[in-house]
Amino acid sequence: MRAEEVKDMVMKMAGLALGALLLILLAACSSIDCPIQNTVYTVYKLRGADGGEAKLADTLHVLGRTAKGDTVLLNRGVGLASFNLPVSYSHEEDTLVFLRTDTVGRRAIDTVWVQKKDIPHFESVDCSAAFFHELTGVRCTHRGIDSIVINNRNVNYDPTTEHFHIYFKTAL
Repeated sequence: MRAEEVKDMVMKMAGLALGALLLILLAACSSIDCPIQNTVYTVYKLRGADGGEAKLADTLHVLGRTAKGDTVLLNRGVGLASFNLPVSYSHEEDTLVFLRTDTVGRRAIDTVWVQKKDIPHFESVDCSAAFFHELTGVRCTHRGIDSIVINNRNVNYDPTTEHFHIYFKTAL
């Protein structure tokens, strides 16, 4: 009986040791928090002629233009003080079409070209590829937009950074 008790005790100890080893191995694994949404956005903040914050009473649509066609990026924005637009990661320049319609139906169509440098961003081998960007230039037609300037060149996951200040003309 004594040999069986020793054998049972050895088996229990082996089970406990195996359980402890498994627990240590699980705790040793790192947990990488990959971003769920790895698309980076530029923030456009509207400004008035005096440089202060402004709101657009008109309706604004923004299209992204690519070789494959146009994509709606912002649809029927009304009363906007700011808005976010995604950034491509495969072109040196993004082409955006701003369609602004006032309350009586007058329209102004502007094209905005955003030049940028794509910067590969590595989180972990467990995460999908991501790109941050450095804004290098911006220009536009001036039908409904008075001017647009770069406020912060670095585009990353931070949704609070104002990248562009955009000044719309007061009347179409």
